[in-house]
Amino acid sequence: MTKDLGRLAIVVDGQPLIFPVNYAMDDRVVVFRTGPGVKLERGPYTRAAFEVDDVDRRGGVAWSVMVQGAMQEISESIDARSAKLRKLAVRTMAPGTKSRWMGVYAERITGRRFRLG
Repeated sequence: MTKDLGRLAIVVDGQPLIFPVNYAMDDRVVVFRTGPGVKLERGPYTRAAFEVDDVDRRGGVAWSVMVQGAMQEISESIDARSAKLRKLAVRTMAPGTKSRWMGVYAERITGRRFRLG
C-alpha cells in the first residue's frame, strides 16, 4: 500500500463506524495515531477492517486493499515489534494531539486491481 490515508471500520454499540486515518504499514500491521475518542476508548481488542484505494486516471488503473484483523493499542507496549511500529512515519492531517498508537494486526489481506472501463 503506497498511500497515507485510509479508512478504519469498527463496530460500536452494534453500529459500524468508519474513520479516515493517516497510517503506515509494516510487518502485516497497519498503524495509526489517535487522540482521546471512540477509536481509543472502544477500539482495542476488537475486530477491525482497514481499507485504502486509489485511482490512476492517466494510467487507467484503480486498486483497493482491505486488511482485517484485531486492533490493539501499542502506545506503551514494551515488545520489540510495537517499538519498531511506533517508529514508523505517520503524519496526521487532522488537528489535535494524536499521541496514542493503534495497530490493526492483519489476519487477512485482500484486494483487487483493475483497468478502468
